[in-house]
Amino acid sequence: MRASIGPASIGHAGLGLAGLALAALATACGGSSNGPETDNPLVASPTTTDTGAPAAAGSCGPAPSGTPKQMQFKAEPKVTVAPATYTATIVTNCGTIVAALDAAKAPHTVNSFAFLAGQHYFDNSPCHRLTTQGIFVLQCGDPTGTGTGGPGYTIPDENLTGATYPAGTLAMANTGQPHTGGSQFFFCYADTPLPPQYTPFGKVTQGLDVLKAIAANGEDDSNGPGDGKPNKPVVIQSFTVAKA
Repeated sequence: MRASIGPASIGHAGLGLAGLALAALATACGGSSNGPETDNPLVASPTTTDTGAPAAAGSCGPAPSGTPKQMQFKAEPKVTVAPATYTATIVTNCGTIVAALDAAKAPHTVNSFAFLAGQHYFDNSPCHRLTTQGIFVLQCGDPTGTGTGGPGYTIPDENLTGATYPAGTLAMANTGQPHTGGSQFFFCYADTPLPPQYTPFGKVTQGLDVLKAIAANGEDDSNGPGDGKPNKPVVIQSFTVAKA
């Protein structure tokens, strides 16, 4: 089962869902576990498998040589974040993106990302989907790179009342059903018309030019016109979260 977003005219062939499919989290609710997780480290050190400095905006360097950990956890981590702003720093081979995360409006979501970042869950994971027609998003957060991966737990929807998705929005993907977010997320690199069904939990403060350059490189149309994998592979080298 995959998530669907966007107007019906932007459908993903073969999914049987109206609108564009953003993430498939059917496998995110099961699988093996590393055991119960009670701590929630808010700062992760950078991965040591980077191939070098990230590329400047507009170009993509070689992908990291490491492989994602593809960890699974038994349950959502205990919420320990303060109702404050946190800073996410996402270093990719195409440049660095920095986002302000709103833990006051989306505590479960920000808490989950802080936890996963502390586990190096996102390191070496690809951004597996880029859309350039109808909606304008780059989707990441699945270490399997298939659009079906997740952390083994789901988190509740948050901050949906009156939600909009202007350029720079950082929001959750889901399966199209309530409260099915896992680890997959998307950046809006341009104003994107979506119904308020995808938890917005952050705003890009640095690196919107990186996202626009990735979009300008285009996608391979593997999911249909304007929807597929980025033509130039985009890989997260490190993902850190810290209280602002």
